[in-house]
Parts: sequence; C-alpha cells; structure tokens
Amino acid sequence: MQVQRFFPVIFPFFLSCFSSPSHSFKNAGVAPGVMEGVTINCPFQPFKIIGIVPGAMEGVTISKQVADIPPPEGYTRMQADAKSFAAWLRKVLLKSDSRVYLYNGQLKSNQQAQYAVLNIPVGRKDLQQCADAVMRLRAEYLYEHNRLPEISFSDNNGKKYNCPKQADRQQFERYLEQVFTWCGTASLEKQLVAVQQFTDIQPGDVLVRGGFPGHAVIVMDMAQNSEGHKAYLLAQSYMPAQDIHILKNPRNEEISPWHFAEDKNLIYSPEWTFSPKELKRWPGEE
Repeated sequence: MQVQRFFPVIFPFFLSCFSSPSHSFKNAGVAPGVMEGVTINCPFQPFKIIGIVPGAMEGVTISKQVADIPPPEGYTRMQADAKSFAAWLRKVLLKSDSRVYLYNGQLKSNQQAQYAVLNIPVGRKDLQQCADAVMRLRAEYLYEHNRLPEISFSDNNGKKYNCPKQADRQQFERYLEQVFTWCGTASLEKQLVAVQQFTDIQPGDVLVRGGFPGHAVIVMDMAQNSEGHKAYLLAQSYMPAQDIHILKNPRNEEISPWHFAEDKNLIYSPEWTFSPKELKRWPGEE
C-alpha cells in the first residue's frame, strides 16, 4: 500500500503600506502563531494584509498614528512637507490603550477628555505637564531631524536653556527635565510669536495662556474642505504630569475630536477655554 505523505505548507504573507512604496513591509514564511505578540508600526494608511494563514496574525498589533484619525466628512488633510513639523506630528504613534495615566502610573481621574493617547514618554516625575508636553513634542521633532542646535527654550526671566549639541538620548532626557523645571506657560507664551488671524492656524501652533497656572495645547493636525474651511486637532498634557492625549471636542460631538477654525468663537477643550487671540507659533515657522 502506498503511504501518502503530507508536508506542512507555509504561505507567505505580505503587509504593505500602500501609501508609500518606500515604506512597504514584507514578511514571508509565517506559520500560525509565529507573529503572536508582535507589534508592527505601519506609518501609512490604508494597508492590506494578503494571503494570511488562519491564526498567523493572532496577537499582532498594528500601531496607528495621528494620521489615522479620520477627518470630518468632506475634509481632507492639508499637505505638509515631508521634513516639516506638521508631517512629524502627523506620524506620532497612538497607544492601543486610550486611557490616560499619570507620571506615577496611576490613572487620571478624568478619563472623559481624551480621544486617543500619544505614544510619547511622560517620565517618572511630576514635570511634563501642559507647556512641557508642547516643548517635548517640539524638541523630539528637532532631535529626530538632528537639529539639536535649534532646541532651545527660555524661562520667565529670559534665560535660555540650550540642548547639548552632541546629546545622546540620556543627555537629551536630562536636558528636558531641566527645561520642564524652569520653563512653563508664562515663558512659552513669551517665546512664541502671535498669529494675527486664527484662520491662519497651522499644525504645530500652540494655544497658550501664560500664568501660574496657565495652560497650553498644541495643534496636532489639520484638514480642509473644498471651500477652504479648516479643521484641526488639539493635544495636551495637564496637571499632574500625564500622558499627552488628543482632546475631544466637547461642543461638537459630530466632528469630535476635530474643531472648526473660526475667528470669532472661543475654543473649548474639555478642561480649558481659549481665545483665538491666544494662538501662537514657533519662531521660524511663520
């Protein structure tokens, strides 16, 4: 009698971020369970998974970005230069856990303010609060693009804190702790440049009210419709130091977390209210 033999067949799968051929991800010969617990940071949408063996992707997490937050109906994201602050903010990863944690690992008492949580370190000290989170994002962008001489923040007396030009990651984190200790909303408000018309808002801009305490939130992304009307996303940290998170729009659930850019209206966030006149911009981004 002839014995029929069976050999396991491993089917390749290909995961590709089709928005950019240069960022395609491929993996061949994946057997069931091999990818368990693996996280894939896919920086573009939409993506397709083709020819997956049943069970092969079990436990796999596809990390989303700010860019994956869908804009309001009829709006499309505004173009941004690949090396711009706007493009960098759009690519910031989001945590799979949408809860906001404090610096000490405890959950924030108010879990109703956030739409999503950024995958950005908060540290283990009560330092990275509102203005600090804004400065963290700006510094991370410049650090990633090897523009360390441009990383500089001022305290309320005008003293500048410059990042070491050859800082490694550990030195960079120590530098930021110093900045967070001595700089805040009052100093950040002085360092930034006023935006004259709120409808000129752009990603990376900051709504800031200097004070003790004051508050600051950052524009993370923007979209526009065919008539030129703009919508934007806001992100914040708060007190005590906590995860940076995308804010909901408490006044318009239909378009939340987006906000429409209007000159005359106050800007309502879940934990603060701003005036259009409090919109500021980083020097050099004008």
